[in-house]
Amino acid sequence: MLNAKFFCRLAAASALLVIPALGQSAGGPIQITADLSDAPRKLYHAEVDLPVTAGPLTLTTPQWIPGNHRPTGPVESITGVVFTIDGKTIPWRRDDVDLYQFHLTIPQGATHLHAHLDCIVTARVSQKMAVLEWEKLLLYPAHVPVKEIAIQPSLIVPAGWGVGTALDPIGGGAYPVPAAGTTTHFAATNVEQLEDSPIIAGQYFHEFPLAPEIKPKHYIDVVSDLPDDSNLRPELLTQIANLVREADALYGSHHYNQYHFLLTLSDVAGGEGLEHGQSSDNGVDEKGFADPNHQLAESDLLAHEFTHSWNGKYRRPVGLYQPDFATPQQGALLWVYEGMTEYLGNVLAARSGLKNQSQYRDVLAMNAANLEYKPGRDWRSTEDTAIAASVLRGGNASWTNWRRGQDYYMEGELLWLDADTLIRKQTNDKKNLGDFLRIFLGKGGNTGPMILPYTFDELAQDLNEVVPYDWAAFLHDRVDQIHPHADLDGIERGGYKLVFEDHPNDSDRTMTTTRRKPHVDVWYSLGLRLDQDGTITDVLWNGPADKAKIAPGEKIIAVNGRVFSPEVLHENIREAKGKQEPIHLILQADSYISTADINYHDGERWPALQRVDGTTDYLDEITKPLTKTPVSH
Repeated sequence: MLNAKFFCRLAAASALLVIPALGQSAGGPIQITADLSDAPRKLYHAEVDLPVTAGPLTLTTPQWIPGNHRPTGPVESITGVVFTIDGKTIPWRRDDVDLYQFHLTIPQGATHLHAHLDCIVTARVSQKMAVLEWEKLLLYPAHVPVKEIAIQPSLIVPAGWGVGTALDPIGGGAYPVPAAGTTTHFAATNVEQLEDSPIIAGQYFHEFPLAPEIKPKHYIDVVSDLPDDSNLRPELLTQIANLVREADALYGSHHYNQYHFLLTLSDVAGGEGLEHGQSSDNGVDEKGFADPNHQLAESDLLAHEFTHSWNGKYRRPVGLYQPDFATPQQGALLWVYEGMTEYLGNVLAARSGLKNQSQYRDVLAMNAANLEYKPGRDWRSTEDTAIAASVLRGGNASWTNWRRGQDYYMEGELLWLDADTLIRKQTNDKKNLGDFLRIFLGKGGNTGPMILPYTFDELAQDLNEVVPYDWAAFLHDRVDQIHPHADLDGIERGGYKLVFEDHPNDSDRTMTTTRRKPHVDVWYSLGLRLDQDGTITDVLWNGPADKAKIAPGEKIIAVNGRVFSPEVLHENIREAKGKQEPIHLILQADSYISTADINYHDGERWPALQRVDGTTDYLDEITKPLTKTPVSH
């Protein structure tokens, strides 16, 4: 039961974080019109009108974008910036240190400033579609909490393009397909919420309502490059509707007024998975959801980003919530923000039928093995991968297993499986992680879009409310300490063990054949990952290839005297099993040719989960649907 002290805290947080009263000044809210009519030419435009008073003024664009966990604001792509007052151009100067800021001096008597800006867009756009994340066009007063800045957005799109967004349209007119030459006006909001409200638009647009019995309303809005792909398969729509029902049953609350899954299907516009409070920006290849086989690789995408509406948007670590988009975010609790979401996204995907229970176990095996074969864990903790998230995201794949990357995702998945199975065991299966989620993510019940920050101490306290245990020590041990091996306790307590077989599991085989850019993985044998042409992308630190002094960036030309192909490499690994002769490679590095011998004789090795007789099968119990709605596989 929630106590009075909590409600006082929630009320205070609500007063600070919920959308403030609009009209920050006598001049009213900022007016911004985003013009995507030039999207096929990779250009966006904006007209921005700001209420002003005489004197110095500093305007800014977003730098630290929520959900990106690093400073990704596209200031370098914002161009054509011109400020005018009553049609007369006024000068501006960029700040010498904070390059996101523009300094101006507003003359006496001026009440409104007009700004024009363009943005050169290189991703999430094609000839037939466009995605607008508002940082590309936003301009607003600096040094002011963004939740306090009122703004009124409008939108122009090419004729015949449909529009998908969680923003509320006003002023009548056709929606979501505006009439040619018209402007769609949206209800006023604030800069914090506008940044959190992306738009997709495209010629081949469909909007589908989901699970109409669940309130508030849910939709999936889809655009594609080809006319038929946005008309999603009925079985896929059933699974996404099941996802809405399963999330409703698991979390027991909502923190949005409506929710829109925004989905782009394109081989041109690029992939994406970015959470927002009332929507999510999801991008996959054109055929990413065309059939169950293609779908497997993307099966947890929608569930993951949907879960973020609760975990990451509504409940956010204190260091990851800042009053503006200029203050650096602190990633210390990303193993909750992303790691718990990774766990729940995969569980919800299985419960809703986006993948089946066997596929869930296959993918879990691959994730666990990847972490088990991550030598960087010998020196870097999971917490450090979270704290250093802004410098670990992106970059070259070379030696990433030694450097470590965004491991807080998969490490968090194993940690929260560990916690879930532990709660089940401690309570004789009377409670589970869902009991914690309804406390932790549901404080305050159903709310509109808002942010309620949390600390590590609150996290441990809420777990203790479910079952008394030294949760602080449990979490500190797994997150802060150096562990040479992955946390496999949840898998083993769940009735399985991680093993390595001489063939890929069914899901690995399926994803290998459906990926648009398949790779060659001999990680658990030779310790190599390669492109299809033999170019080495990563070498396992202290693995067989590393001991042979092979390096990322080299290209395998031949294997045991035969021209390289993925099939030839796999064949020679199998033939070397039990023998003493090393595997001979001819390699190219830059403009030089060299040779290397890999002393490996254990055959092919692929991860799988093996059932342990006589144990409780918690993994299948965890992935069973909570609702009675039939699941379509």
